[in-house]
Amino acid sequence: MARFHGDVGFGQAVEHPPSSGVWEDAIIEKPYRGDVVKNTRSLQAGEGVHDGITVGNSISIVADSYAIEHFLDIKYVRWMGNLWIVSKVTVQRPRLLLDLGGVYNGPTP
Repeated sequence: MARFHGDVGFGQAVEHPPSSGVWEDAIIEKPYRGDVVKNTRSLQAGEGVHDGITVGNSISIVADSYAIEHFLDIKYVRWMGNLWIVSKVTVQRPRLLLDLGGVYNGPTP
């Protein structure tokens, strides 16, 4: 089983500027360690010029109290030089099992 060490991005909706009615994600990155439980990838034929790459990886991280309390806010994982969307989170105390999907292109800190 491969080891994982990387950042996990948490996003919380904040109103910007205050009282404007415009909401955006404020991203906080925190470092975590764990294991790569499953390591797969697939190539999806897209409508654009380039095909989309998705991964079917599962990463099990050792979660602290912040990760347990904010697991609903997890947006992405920084792994192997890219940001990957976290498509599903399973709570298995004291760990979180993160299932990855496609490349993340949203806001970062």
